[in-house]
Amino acid sequence: MTTIQQKKEKVAMLSVASNSFLVLFKVIVGIVIGSVSIISEAIHSAMDLLAAMIAMFSVKKSGEPADADHPFGHGKIENISGFVEALLIFGAAFWILFEALKKLMDSQKIEYVGLGVAVMIFSSLINYIVSRKLFQVGKEADSIALEADAWHLRTDVYTSVGVMGALGIIWIGQEFFPSLNINWIDPVAALFVAVLIMRAAYNLTVKSIRGLMDEQLPPDEEGYIRRIISQETTIYGFHQLRTRKSGSVRFMEFHIKVDPQMSVQDSHNITKALEQNIRKKFSDCVITIHIEPCDGECSDVCLSGCLLPEWKRPRISQISS
Repeated sequence: MTTIQQKKEKVAMLSVASNSFLVLFKVIVGIVIGSVSIISEAIHSAMDLLAAMIAMFSVKKSGEPADADHPFGHGKIENISGFVEALLIFGAAFWILFEALKKLMDSQKIEYVGLGVAVMIFSSLINYIVSRKLFQVGKEADSIALEADAWHLRTDVYTSVGVMGALGIIWIGQEFFPSLNINWIDPVAALFVAVLIMRAAYNLTVKSIRGLMDEQLPPDEEGYIRRIISQETTIYGFHQLRTRKSGSVRFMEFHIKVDPQMSVQDSHNITKALEQNIRKKFSDCVITIHIEPCDGECSDVCLSGCLLPEWKRPRISQISS
């Protein structure tokens, strides 16, 4: 097992452990003080826990090498994991909306508000620390599953701050304006939590589906590949660049045009040099290069990636004829 794979699995287990503790903690406190916003946060953390478990499974599975049944590896499971996590978050958000609207119509006094504020502060600190670690390892490993888990926890930090602010207002109101009923702020904060959760779920859904649909690599990454090819002076042109991503593995393929008199060994050396230069930026990638002779048959596809100066193209055509 590689070092980066070990890091991925360890940080995924850390997320499962922290979420398990926070779910239990928030449920107990939410029931004791009667706060729907804290209970909604517990549900949010429960979804985070389930997402963390899914992420842990997908991280382990995606780290398995390619086999006879999966010749392109198991990276897609991370995209599937992200999509499933997004659906779970949508479900939790709708449940929170339902409970918050119900309590908004019949708000009740919240007891021990100070305890609720303390819970939110504690929860925010834990989730911030764990999400920061998830972001760090997720970026290093280019793992969408860990990134999705990190965004879950970071969203939890933001929503916890919102709930904490609402409970803080209620706490101050109860201390200085006891006759004023501001308990409606609690379910309103829960509605705010639900909206933020749905937004995060939508963004995660879009990103996961893009990977499942084999969308091309981002423009800056494809631009890097084009620059590497263009810098090779023995290549006359290139075309049909196609890219996609599966988990953390990038797949890229393209055709290059070379001197028709070039030896097989020399053309092999060119492809080897291209692969080495591309892997300086993308260490985990699969590269397929098709070599073609530049024989003067300049089709539109060929001309679109021609690297020869205009005055040289006819000469190539004459040599070929």
